Amino acid sequence: MIILNMSHPVILLLMLCATVLLIFLAQEIKKSFVAAILLFGYLTILSIHVFQLSTISEELNMFVPTLQKCIIIDFVFVLISFFSYLWVDDIEAKAKGKKVISNSLNWLWKKV
Repeated sequence: MIILNMSHPVILLLMLCATVLLIFLAQEIKKSFVAAILLFGYLTILSIHVFQLSTISEELNMFVPTLQKCIIIDFVFVLISFFSYLWVDDIEAKAKGKKVISNSLNWLWKKV
């Protein structure tokens, strides 16, 4: 079984750098689809880890703690990418002069 170990510090640092750079790119070009691609990628990795954890065999039980850590890290990255998508979508809507349907996260944007 091949496991993408997201809990390894080097991989975690590389994923964090890639996430920050893609969010910065999305914010600079004012296109929310870049953040949406990032969100879709992290959701795919999360579903792969959950599938691996649910179908793990008895002789590979030593990988269960690693997969559990990876799932927690995946949830954090999904949360980061989801909020960044909402943020960049708000920036894109303001740049194009579109009216935002719901301003329910204004309290968050004012603090950012």
